[in-house]
Amino acid sequence: MQKIITDNDSEQALSRGWQLGDGHFTTIHAHGGRLRLWRYHQARLAEACARLYLSAPDWRRLHAEALGLLDGSDQVLRISLLRGPGARGYGIAGCGESTVVLNSSPFPVHYYRWRQQGVAIGVCHGRLGRCPLLAGLKTTNRLEQVLLKAELERQGLSEAVVLNDAGELMEAVTANLFWREGERVCTPDLSEGGVCGTLRAWVLDHLGERVAVVRAGPERLLAADEVWLTNALMGVVPVTAVGEQPFPSSFLLARELQRAYEQTD
Repeated sequence: MQKIITDNDSEQALSRGWQLGDGHFTTIHAHGGRLRLWRYHQARLAEACARLYLSAPDWRRLHAEALGLLDGSDQVLRISLLRGPGARGYGIAGCGESTVVLNSSPFPVHYYRWRQQGVAIGVCHGRLGRCPLLAGLKTTNRLEQVLLKAELERQGLSEAVVLNDAGELMEAVTANLFWREGERVCTPDLSEGGVCGTLRAWVLDHLGERVAVVRAGPERLLAADEVWLTNALMGVVPVTAVGEQPFPSSFLLARELQRAYEQTD
């Protein structure tokens, strides 16, 4: 029988994060007792708090609490910030302090294989809606990604490119997207949707003016010299094929980025 929760059973029943997806989160690779790219994750959380009108946490305390969950192994640390409880409905007036939730889980080790061997990806039929109000944020409402992941599972794909409702490149289901055209590097414009990942931010900083943020259709990706994916857990993953279109196995720039990332805290 399905579990039924009543108001008297748990604070979860009244949580705005649970009821409305009213919150945001970041997912960190904890490696060797350190939180990789912590300053990028903190910046992401701070921006989301400001844009969603959530109270920000005490960053020093949060960092200390997060480090306290580490055991020195490869771990995944998720930090979620949920709006505090308030009156019924959508209004946020009177809501209490944000609730911070820390979760630790084992690292998905297949990502190491992906980094070395690359991965073949497809193109999703499902599309992301444009929503400038939430563009770039990683909110706790991930239903679009849940449905896209279900599509991957039905097709037996590891990952896939996702377009928006205008047919423009946005990202992959769980990662950001980059491609190289000669000496130029491109990544989709996420001003109307998608998630601005922490490793995407690091790549933009690392490559600087070499990167162009563009609006483009899938045909431009298929004509690229090199394609790769990024997220905080998988790192930099070369793409060996998009659908029926193969890509060279040299992974020149992806390998350069991998080496640089390994030297980054």
